[in-house]
Amino acid sequence: MMKEIRIHGRGGQGSLVLAQFMAIAALEDGKFGQAFPFLGGGGERRGKPIVAFCRLSDRPIRVRSHIHTPDFVIVQDATILNEVDIEEGLKADGAILINTDRKRHELGLKADKIFTISGEDLSRRILGRPIINTALLGTFAGFSKALTLTAVLKAVRIKFPGEIGEKNAQVVEESFHAFIKEI
Repeated sequence: MMKEIRIHGRGGQGSLVLAQFMAIAALEDGKFGQAFPFLGGGGERRGKPIVAFCRLSDRPIRVRSHIHTPDFVIVQDATILNEVDIEEGLKADGAILINTDRKRHELGLKADKIFTISGEDLSRRILGRPIINTALLGTFAGFSKALTLTAVLKAVRIKFPGEIGEKNAQVVEESFHAFIKEI
């Protein structure tokens, strides 16, 4: 079964890198993955809202279009909620993951399944910088069960070998196990 993920972020936050991590992890799990950005309308500039997409499937992925009805939405920057309707097209049983420490009533969202993580706090503690995509990756794998922890850790180490890869793997592992909270 195919799972489709839409990732909202700002230029420079690593939304495409997050999608690529997911696609690589799918391959490591013996599945198929597809990751691609939408870079239209000047959205590719640092700080501007951008969208990246990822598909994960047990079968080869033949579709090559944007994702209009995602199973999951990931939001790297909660300030985007004021600019973009992140719930647009979300499947009825879909889930949203947001990098924030805000509470549900503060977010103004209608979805039943909303997960949050303060990825910035975790990444600052381990990496020394607010790089949040690996925290979101670990949390997504933890609540969705769409990717295994083993595959996600391998994907991070493939993309970032050496010490930086090991630190990012630590972020993934901690977010997978301890930083999941449903609101």
